[in-house]
Amino acid sequence: MRARGGADETSRRRDAPRFGRPTSRDVAAGLVTGLFSIPEGMAYATVGGFAAPLGLWSGAVPTVIGAFFSRTVLMVTTLTSAIVLTAHSVLSDAGLDPGDVGAIAAMTVMTGLWMALLGLLRLGAVMSFVSTAVMTGFTAGIALQIVAGVLHDATGYAPQAHNTIGKFVESLLHVGEWDVPTLLVSLSTVAAWAVMVRIKRLRKAATLLSLVLVTVVVGVAGIGVEKVSDIAAIPRSLPPFTLPDLASLPALAAGSFAIALVALAQASGIGSAVPNPDGSRTDVSKDFVAQGAANVAGGFFGALPVGGSLSRTGVATSSGAQTRWAGVFSGIWLILIVVTVGPVAGLIPMPVIGGLLLVIGGELIRGRWHDIRLVTRTSRLSATAMIVTFAATTELPLQQAIFLGAALSIVLFAVQVAERGRIVELVRTGDGDFRTEPAPAELPSGRTTVLHYAGTGFFAEVNRLQEEWPRTADTHDAGLVISLRGSAGIPSTTFLESLDTLLTRWHEAGIEVVLCGVPAELHEHLDRSGLSEHLKGAIVDDSGAVLATVGEAYRIAEGRRLARSSPSAPDGA
Repeated sequence: MRARGGADETSRRRDAPRFGRPTSRDVAAGLVTGLFSIPEGMAYATVGGFAAPLGLWSGAVPTVIGAFFSRTVLMVTTLTSAIVLTAHSVLSDAGLDPGDVGAIAAMTVMTGLWMALLGLLRLGAVMSFVSTAVMTGFTAGIALQIVAGVLHDATGYAPQAHNTIGKFVESLLHVGEWDVPTLLVSLSTVAAWAVMVRIKRLRKAATLLSLVLVTVVVGVAGIGVEKVSDIAAIPRSLPPFTLPDLASLPALAAGSFAIALVALAQASGIGSAVPNPDGSRTDVSKDFVAQGAANVAGGFFGALPVGGSLSRTGVATSSGAQTRWAGVFSGIWLILIVVTVGPVAGLIPMPVIGGLLLVIGGELIRGRWHDIRLVTRTSRLSATAMIVTFAATTELPLQQAIFLGAALSIVLFAVQVAERGRIVELVRTGDGDFRTEPAPAELPSGRTTVLHYAGTGFFAEVNRLQEEWPRTADTHDAGLVISLRGSAGIPSTTFLESLDTLLTRWHEAGIEVVLCGVPAELHEHLDRSGLSEHLKGAIVDDSGAVLATVGEAYRIAEGRRLARSSPSAPDGA
């Protein structure tokens, strides 16, 4: 009993992550992550058309709350580029002002409630319906939107086009109107980052160091470019308490669900990419609840919608994070830095943020380059889904693009399943085994044929294969074994109806039919539908022994065929 209790305790420890004690590495990792959240948070808020402080507060309270409750203990919950662009699109689509803090708070809280609901319903598996091809196209489109969104900050020219591609075309056509000091500062930021990222000791802090270095140079040299303070003042204060505008909730309900899907889709892969250091299991659904709690809390403290950030999680882990305390310290450090030296952040030049976002957009595309190549080499359908999602992301509101992508994923899956089904003949070999050959166009007479149906029972697949079964118009004195082992895993009504039609046709032609390798679930469906009545004594269940099962079915069918053609012959001869 004691040993069993010890095993149960070990299992519980493995399943549920321990809170752990904060370590010095967690404190240091939290400091680096908090510092990194200042420029990245402001940059993301700016590119989304929101006030820069909202990006700061998105890395404060939500990050602390998310770290407390997440089952992926090192995951950092904060603002991401995809979330902020989707949030802006949702507000615009609802006819609300991105500067309306009440509407923003309502959107953030509603997003959190959707996340929590999905988690409590254990719907973490819903993310499997968004395929890699769709997410690759979506991420590439987001990266292009990031770059398009900072063309004004990086060049000094503000394109007026409403779609992503149009912004690039318009900017290139007006290259003569680009502001030279702004362009030089943004390019210098990119160059500084490129140099630092190649120095091993500086690589982890390349973004932060390039921001500080170029900001200092611009300040000392007195270069006249736009600064963060020109857009929004950064107060030396705690995150502001904000009440949601309840009147805007109906208009934001559907859009907030789209934001939740975007955020959860981004975060769903963090658990597999960053396993828990203590060996405990991650839980996507419980991570949903944690992110939901982070958004509900953040909505009351000036935050935009947030989700698990792979880039910020990577910063924390590469900086030595050991427990969930690294995320807690990240939010605390950010608040302390803003309270003590907040106005200093207003001195950051906007071209510097623009340059960093050019880097972030490029890194997003580079990080997905392997997936892009894989998708294009997998199939035309996958490549088409990726391209369509990419185009939708650059031309449509992001919440519409993610819904379209999810629909494309499901259609892509359905088409692929429908194409996988096939019918092959199993031919006996001299050593008693079977080899596969293409199914005959016409069922042979005077012998028993063994056919194997390799498929799922999916209705679209069944309809395609309906005419591929061998013809029987001229067949006589024949037996037929249908092997279903490993098939018909989703026995649809269409599959059962098709099987009923085939059995009727075969029996009318005097063909002895035996089903073998029948799974227990399918056998139950045959009983409920009444098809078993047409197959009395002619169903061989799946016993796990492949050759024995097919051999037994062949013996029954051949025996019945011989008995029909020669009544004096013993059954099974």
